[in-house]
Amino acid sequence: MESLLNRSKQDKRKIDVIYLSHTGEITQRSIRVVDVRGHYIVAFCYDRQHVRTFRKENILSAFPHTSKRRDKGVS
Repeated sequence: MESLLNRSKQDKRKIDVIYLSHTGEITQRSIRVVDVRGHYIVAFCYDRQHVRTFRKENILSAFPHTSKRRDKGVS
């Protein structure tokens, strides 16, 4: 996963992540990594249309972006 996050930053590519929020909600988001800071990822979130900070430990999965996408909530 680390290499995919670094490639997103380097190549300015969109990736998809499954993320566990601080409230316990699991969502799928499309992001572009702006910076990697220790245990945090600073990324542009295409769902929120804003730069957000994500905890690495809460990223459950990361994969190359595809045009097909599930609903925001993941079962």
